[in-house]
Amino acid sequence: QVQLVESGGGLVQPGGSLRLSCAASGTIFSINVMGWYRQAPGKQRELVAAITSGGSTNYADSVKGRFTISRDNAKNTVHLQMNSLKPEDTAVYICAGGRNLAPMIPGYWGQGTQVTVSS
Repeated sequence: QVQLVESGGGLVQPGGSLRLSCAASGTIFSINVMGWYRQAPGKQRELVAAITSGGSTNYADSVKGRFTISRDNAKNTVHLQMNSLKPEDTAVYICAGGRNLAPMIPGYWGQGTQVTVSS
């Protein structure tokens, strides 16, 4: 079993920044790829960014140049630095672990953390 616990969500004004973190525990050797998905009300869950254990990344077009995913393999954590946030970035952000980079194939999910971008 794998447990994923997110932190770092909150309320931020448009143009602001937030940093999300996800800590993995359990049988983490089974996770090659970690990523962040998001789900806004009434919309499908979508991949935001993913990263392999070797550092290769994959981003949604809507966040390229604004978001950066990083991973600390020694600490079993993954981070999502979000800059230049827009109201349309408002969603529940969910950490995922799985395999394959593009497309990511998730097998484990966190509980999610709310990100609200509003003035």
